[in-house]
Amino acid sequence: MKSALLLGESWTTHMIHQKGFDSFTSTEYVEGGQEFRAALEADGWSVTHLPAHTIETSFPATAEALAEYDLVVISDVGANTFLLSRAVFGRSASEPNKLTAIRDYVLAGGGLLMVGGYLSFSGIDAKANYANTELAEILPVGMLTTDDRAERPEGAPIEVLAPEHAALGGVGTEWPALLGYNRTTPREGAELLATVAGDPLVAVTTAGAGRTGVFTSDMSPHWAPPPFMDWDGYAPLWQALSTWVARD
Repeated sequence: MKSALLLGESWTTHMIHQKGFDSFTSTEYVEGGQEFRAALEADGWSVTHLPAHTIETSFPATAEALAEYDLVVISDVGANTFLLSRAVFGRSASEPNKLTAIRDYVLAGGGLLMVGGYLSFSGIDAKANYANTELAEILPVGMLTTDDRAERPEGAPIEVLAPEHAALGGVGTEWPALLGYNRTTPREGAELLATVAGDPLVAVTTAGAGRTGVFTSDMSPHWAPPPFMDWDGYAPLWQALSTWVARD
């Protein structure tokens, strides 16, 4: 059975409700990525999800431990979550670099897929900050060092450049539009399979003995609107892209 480790895809929203003179607060915790997980599990994958707040304590911190998985997926969680644990940030203690472990896992034969979002690639206000990490060396796109979001509320058109590539699962060339994505640049030697509004959407490459891939928009709302989520190519696309990156 193929196995994947999904990292991120969770958030907590703390709201202030102001009603005239009075106000109150409420807090909501949400886990996303259910549709992505269901797509892989329908194809025979075992998926372990580590929400963002559990990465500090539950992440397999060495390349050898990560080798238990065929694929690591980073979705909408920034580099600081991997780099700044309470030990490092609060006590100035030294500990292994989790992003270095992911890079070494890939170079030894693992698969890494980065999926877009407000805290993927460079992200909102450049806070995701992966451009300044070890992962920048192995991804199939170049990352910006500024806020890289492209908000397209009118819908951004997709052009499929390599419809026959195994990583696209034969889903054809007519894809529903997306409402936004992370802007990146093509990297020499990588395969650019699809673009969104002229920028990279799906790209893949090899890195050492492993492979990496990107999908620069969301796997779920808000950038992925209902027509994309309900598209009959949604599950085959994720199944094929994950399988290719995992070298299966």
